[in-house]
Amino acid sequence: MERQVMSTKRDVFDPPEVSMVTSRKVSCNGGGGALGHPRVWYEMGDEDFVECKYCDRRFVLIGGREDPSSAK
Repeated sequence: MERQVMSTKRDVFDPPEVSMVTSRKVSCNGGGGALGHPRVWYEMGDEDFVECKYCDRRFVLIGGREDPSSAK
């Protein structure tokens, strides 16, 4: 299951979209359709996030160090 979180503040370093996920293995197709990209799979490895190399969407593990809703 994945939750979509949109950034309210834009910066040149902010990812265009952040998806909160429950699995370390994720897939991305850029939203599908004519504006998407080929489906690619990523594994987070030792990190709690991964970014798509095509569209820069960031996938963040819920409860991980990069989760903005988790207490630090």
